[in-house]
Amino acid sequence: MIVVVGAGAAGLCAACAAAERGQAVLILERTVRGGMKILISGGGRCNVLPSQAEPERFVSEAPARLVRGLLRSWPIESQRAFFEVEVGVPLTLEAETGKLFPASDYARDIRDGLVRLAMRRGAQIQYSTMVTGLTPGAQGWTVETNRGAVQAHSVILASGGLSVPNTGSDGTGLQIAHGLGHRICETYPALTPLTTLPPPHEHLSGVSLNVRLRARWRDRIVESQGGFLFTHRGYSGPAVLDISHVAVLGATDPGETPVLRVQWSGLDANAWRQTLAAASGSVSTAVGRIVPQRLAAQMMLEAGVPADRKTSELKRDERERLIEHLTAYALPWNGHEGYRKAEVTGGGVSLEEVDAGTLESRRHPGLFFCGEILDAFGPIGGHNFSWAWATARLAGRGAAARGELPQAP
Repeated sequence: MIVVVGAGAAGLCAACAAAERGQAVLILERTVRGGMKILISGGGRCNVLPSQAEPERFVSEAPARLVRGLLRSWPIESQRAFFEVEVGVPLTLEAETGKLFPASDYARDIRDGLVRLAMRRGAQIQYSTMVTGLTPGAQGWTVETNRGAVQAHSVILASGGLSVPNTGSDGTGLQIAHGLGHRICETYPALTPLTTLPPPHEHLSGVSLNVRLRARWRDRIVESQGGFLFTHRGYSGPAVLDISHVAVLGATDPGETPVLRVQWSGLDANAWRQTLAAASGSVSTAVGRIVPQRLAAQMMLEAGVPADRKTSELKRDERERLIEHLTAYALPWNGHEGYRKAEVTGGGVSLEEVDAGTLESRRHPGLFFCGEILDAFGPIGGHNFSWAWATARLAGRGAAARGELPQAP
């Protein structure tokens, strides 16, 4: 028997892959229904896949080639075919974002479809079951739970990380992996909103726009772009979430605390100079044509440009300060929302602890890892689901292949 720990995205997909090979599969899930992160993702719509893979944007302590190889093991096109043909959920492309959603816009279709496929292939699911430990033995594994022990020839740890703990992610799998001697890369909340308290921009809460963010950190430039949202506590939106790991990690390293700089529009400094030189009337109106008016007023205030200044009266030093605020604004932040709102967990089981072809532990035969428990995460937009699907398929097939081997007497 193969025991899969966790009935989330990775666990359900791993069970489908293992059961497809005719292996007996038992999924152990600590919550009453499983797949909670699937249900809440994409605002309840479930951004199941990106339209294109972007392995170069993944963050991991492992060599980039390892991450790239794992993602390429199951290309996006094949993953889409799996959901549409085998899971039975048609997907549709949201052209403006490049994201794939179920055509129904209903996340439950993805979760329920995976559950049905796993069960159709013979897998069983046991809910409200907490795994408390794993013990290796001569004949495989003893999986200890709050409902008794289960024997298995292979175990797939797909228990997630620490993000959004109210979905059941409590780090148990990471603790078990560590207890079995695996190297765990330092964990931290990733893809999480940033905060600044007291909030100097609370009055801008609700203002949104597309921006470019960049930071110099650890001798490299990290960039993100996309939606930016002012909140009553700080900032959110895709651009913020995708660069938040730099802030989170930098906050623990006072010697290298990164400065996040924002370009509030597609205009660079030279383009703004040309725009302001060609404009007539008030500076506020000229800037407000390109960025939201409330933000324009705030940037003028912070740059020391009078609210009633005409473009024809704009002084050179005022213009340059305003342009700097519009193209390289130092975003004030001093915290983050942590795991409570993090989309994923950074860090996890080192990829160098597992076989790249099967995701089997190099330390303990018959133990496999997949999904968020592993040390890698990508940008928002379905990339982390793609990681879950690809690694789950490898782990499921690897565990099934092990079950097909002659067992020692």
